[in-house]
Amino acid sequence: MKKIFISSDHAGFKLKESIKDYLIKKKIEFEDLGPKNDSRVDYPDYAHKVARKVKINKSYVGILVCGSGTGMNIAANKHKNVRAAQCFNLKSTKLSRLHNDANIITLGSRLISKKNALQFISVFLNTKFDGGRHLKRVKKI
Repeated sequence: MKKIFISSDHAGFKLKESIKDYLIKKKIEFEDLGPKNDSRVDYPDYAHKVARKVKINKSYVGILVCGSGTGMNIAANKHKNVRAAQCFNLKSTKLSRLHNDANIITLGSRLISKKNALQFISVFLNTKFDGGRHLKRVKKI
């Protein structure tokens, strides 16, 4: 199993905690990089923490949650070898793995339900990169 790092900002904290409960229930190991509560924090600080971990090893993946998913996505994608995908439905999630070999999923707690977020996490963790013609494109990133 891949090593999973998870983080959020204050807006995503509650959903992050629900995702952690889901991962525990599924017996999936993860490391929570914060924050520890829903006090106001700056999302780039937490996106960078996860991105730094993910860029170290190809088998690492990340889960980032903020209000929209956009801020975390932008910050994480500043790191070399990080391919963060903002996912908003099952198809975008599946394609982010199949075609883009995304290694971080970003979610917007104000835009998607808990039920959908957990479905997206499941799809993200269980979908393999197709490689082939997509590998050539990913290498150009």
